[in-house]
Amino acid sequence: MATRTTGTSRADLIADAALALLAERGMRGLTHRAVDERAGLPQGSTSNYARTRQALLEAAVRRLAEREARVLAPAELPAPAAGPEGLLAGLASALHRYLTRHPELLVCRYELALEATRRPELREFFDATGRQFREPLMALMTAAGSTEPERHTLSLVAWCEGLMFSCAAGSFSRSVPSEEELRTGFAELLSGMLGPRWALH
Repeated sequence: MATRTTGTSRADLIADAALALLAERGMRGLTHRAVDERAGLPQGSTSNYARTRQALLEAAVRRLAEREARVLAPAELPAPAAGPEGLLAGLASALHRYLTRHPELLVCRYELALEATRRPELREFFDATGRQFREPLMALMTAAGSTEPERHTLSLVAWCEGLMFSCAAGSFSRSVPSEEELRTGFAELLSGMLGPRWALH
């Protein structure tokens, strides 16, 4: 059962309970009643906050984005001016932290992404929240010297997404790469896109 911590609003408690249910039971296990029970709230609390299933799904997407932002902590990444080594280490550290400490958030991400393919109104909302990650990465790629930042950002995101899926739900779920291995992977990818200065030496 979810418990309220100091500073946690009822809205966050409900959304966190929804994410916990998605990770444990999948989309079918996400109901207003189940969220009330998981959050330890009186029956009807979730319905008062999110009257429709669409509203509940949007709350889950919004909370997932907030929690992912804290895990990935893009503000902690050094600027490209700090040099390739620092940026590669920052990217590897953020991705390793997500893969090893918060795999349940990845499962929620895939549950919600699949549901968005069936709900156009959720797709629009899901994509809008995703822009908070894509836009900083595009700025990073531009600052790193990319002449095609949009295409290179897509390649970077696709590489990360593929690796995350493989480790969270795919055939590599028992062999999460180390930070060093991730750093090597990022170096191989970025050196191919941006030039040899991004290769590890």
